[in-house]
Amino acid sequence: MPETSNYQKHVSANPLQRFLIDNFYKQLLKTIKPLKPKRILDVGCGEGFTLIKLKHAKVGEKLEGIDSSIEALGVGRKLYPKLDIKKGDIYKLPYKDNSFDLLICTEVLEHLKDPEKALLELLRVTNKYVLLSVPNEPFFMLANLLRGKYLRTFGNHPEHVNQWAPGTFKRFLRKNGLKISCMRRPFPWTMILARK
Repeated sequence: MPETSNYQKHVSANPLQRFLIDNFYKQLLKTIKPLKPKRILDVGCGEGFTLIKLKHAKVGEKLEGIDSSIEALGVGRKLYPKLDIKKGDIYKLPYKDNSFDLLICTEVLEHLKDPEKALLELLRVTNKYVLLSVPNEPFFMLANLLRGKYLRTFGNHPEHVNQWAPGTFKRFLRKNGLKISCMRRPFPWTMILARK
């Protein structure tokens, strides 16, 4: 099975990595369960790890995922053949306005050359809520350095083109018309629930 870096992160046997991922999902579920969303879209769903967590926690009635990586989707279809995941473009989502109660977009915006354009597309497709997460900088890079990763780029993942501290990420979202409902910091990430 091809292994993307996201796949490796989620199936790692490293106890610290397991703890961080488990804590991330614990905070994600704690944040969205009270919303009782019926239709959820995970944009940048990768292999479907978030969708399967939602399914097991009985969050949402209709769960869909979209990703640009054919490789990640291929792995996801082998791991979770019953998940509704398909190829798509975050800048041009194949859905009508206000199609979902909640859009989830975790660990995606830091990879994009135009995160503002992507965010506006997410807002078009949700009828109310969006849950976003990005690496909490500079702690994410520092954690990488301490693990001896990405030393040439001072801990910055080579695919990350944007870096946000929690305050700058909140300002970025507010500047684009979102209202912040809740912010959590499951180390080493920043997670924000916002509404239109």
